[in-house]
Amino acid sequence: MTPVQMKMARAALGLGVRELAEKAGVTANTVTRIENGSDAKQSTIAALRAALEKAGVEFIAADNGGAGVRLKPAKSKRKPK
Repeated sequence: MTPVQMKMARAALGLGVRELAEKAGVTANTVTRIENGSDAKQSTIAALRAALEKAGVEFIAADNGGAGVRLKPAKSKRKPK
């Protein structure tokens, strides 16, 4: 997950810096620093990514035409016929 992907994912979900920080168990300052390109521990990146994925984001790898994010499709609550 790149800093740009993290920022795009947060925006797509409508989350503020503080909201994401709370979901991931990190400080808001940490989220801001990472989004601005500072290095972080892999465990911190993993916690942020997991929080974003749990909230409904999929990360798109660079080999699929460019790194990015998208919202996961909504799961249908209807039973198939």
